[in-house]
Amino acid sequence: MSQNHSVTTTINPSKLLVVVTSFPNVETAQALARALVEKNLAACVQLMGGIQSIYRWEGKICEEQEVLLSAKTTDSQWPEISAFLQSAHPYALPEILAFSPEQYEKQYGKWVESEVNSKS
Repeated sequence: MSQNHSVTTTINPSKLLVVVTSFPNVETAQALARALVEKNLAACVQLMGGIQSIYRWEGKICEEQEVLLSAKTTDSQWPEISAFLQSAHPYALPEILAFSPEQYEKQYGKWVESEVNSKS
């Protein structure tokens, strides 16, 4: 005997994206986070401070404290959000990555899509 369960997750109907980048300080990250929401490029942006990055740049090992920005958007916004972050970013070569979750709560996905598609 099988039970019919209501499913609240969905698989990429509008292809949600989580766009991630890092900044040298919270002020810069906050300014760009606000701009992403104001321009309807992202529905929600979260900032996480205290990230330690270790990387090689121009032959030298660097260690920096950074702020991680995580923006929730849709696939259709990728060209604009990527171009905006590249043009406004203080780094010469910013890390700008996008991940598409396989599953997410359906109502949340609808909200993200409505926010980035609104012209308020």
